[in-house]
Amino acid sequence: MAERAAGVLLHPTSLPNRVLDAHAWRFLDWMQAAGLSIWQVLPLTAPHDDLSPYHSLSAFALNPRLLPPDWEAQVDPEAFRRYLEQPPHWLNDYALFMVLREQFGHSPWSQWPEPYKLRNPVALAQVADSKLEQMLQLKKAQFQLQTLWQQLRRDAAGRGIRLFGDMPIFVAHDSVEVWVQPQQFRLDENLEPAVVTGVPPDYFSATGQRWGNPHYDWAAMEQDGFGWWCRRVEAALGLFDLVRIDHFRGLEASWEIDAGEPTAINGRWQKAPGERLLGRLQQVFDPLPLVAEDLGIITPEVVALKERFDLPGMSVLQFGFSGLPDNPHSPASQVENSVVYTGTHDNDTTLGWLDDLHPGTRDWMLTQVALGAGEMPWPLIVTALESVAQWAIVPMQDWLALDGSHRMNVPGTTEGNWGWQFQWEQVPDALAERIRHEVEQSNRLIQAGGEQCSRN
Repeated sequence: MAERAAGVLLHPTSLPNRVLDAHAWRFLDWMQAAGLSIWQVLPLTAPHDDLSPYHSLSAFALNPRLLPPDWEAQVDPEAFRRYLEQPPHWLNDYALFMVLREQFGHSPWSQWPEPYKLRNPVALAQVADSKLEQMLQLKKAQFQLQTLWQQLRRDAAGRGIRLFGDMPIFVAHDSVEVWVQPQQFRLDENLEPAVVTGVPPDYFSATGQRWGNPHYDWAAMEQDGFGWWCRRVEAALGLFDLVRIDHFRGLEASWEIDAGEPTAINGRWQKAPGERLLGRLQQVFDPLPLVAEDLGIITPEVVALKERFDLPGMSVLQFGFSGLPDNPHSPASQVENSVVYTGTHDNDTTLGWLDDLHPGTRDWMLTQVALGAGEMPWPLIVTALESVAQWAIVPMQDWLALDGSHRMNVPGTTEGNWGWQFQWEQVPDALAERIRHEVEQSNRLIQAGGEQCSRN
């Protein structure tokens, strides 16, 4: 890891217009004024109708909803022509998948008529010919998303800000990747998942979480040196300076649930070739700027895998007050090679969490945090900033001291998530100055390496 730094967790859909418009660049300016040098986002991929960034139609295509309304007028025709001459490897399959999905009423690909479900070359060629304009429009949207994001990344770098992305470990069954390469996944004779992913009962849910994603056929993936994963990581590193592997523990062993099970309770741990995969990625990408999301049931084997590749892990202060001596999230248990959070996108806001704490736990917690920092959530924020952890990330909701009604996601539920957004009226004029002071006091202030650039 690099020098001590502080940042903010905010998905672009939480910007005032939910798109990559002038508000995104204003946010960079605000971050720079506040001394925040890491902008962490959730996956940028195109979600299903539930809007979860962790349940995407493609592991590679970006979310078209991030485009501003006037995006087509911004497209450079010559640059787009060059893009089509050397397109990303996934682009044509994605465009074909999306027009077919539209044609068949947004039903999952495994329910399409057999010639399309099984990718009959003649049938697919006929669709590509008849839907040429629609496919071109889908490709143009992806080109413009890439163009906007790369401009944002350059301008962030000019302000000394790194972009920190997120890669879900698994992909959705109803996704272009599973449709194109079903042999890489553990599917039955009808190309439905034989087993699905999830996590056992935990802090968030008494019945666990049944995510429903198909498991990888790791033996098949190893046959070409994990080529699918190499392409996926290459794409992520083309977007971000740092990448978090969500549910990292699944690279050591993942919770496997028979597809017919309604909950995650009756599952089992299935080993994964994480050491061989990460070794291959390290060969191809050096350095390998990954962060391990190592929350949940973490075994000594998972810790050993993370340490074998010297990957930073995570700690979440909201989990740190159980009173147990071996709690890795407690303020006293922080380690340097890690990222500390007040909470993540799956947690309540700190004020919401505080409201739900048992009074005794709350009183004890208040003796463990930076009490002189003022009203909550500042004591928890300053505790994170003063931690020995190399990076400290605070959700925008906590920087704004918002209550639990502003929560981003409640794990294990499907309604009412992913919709939160802020407005500039919620940002006090003096907030950036206050944050900058605390960031500087905790030795996390990083000066921009280049000239400030603005977007007209």
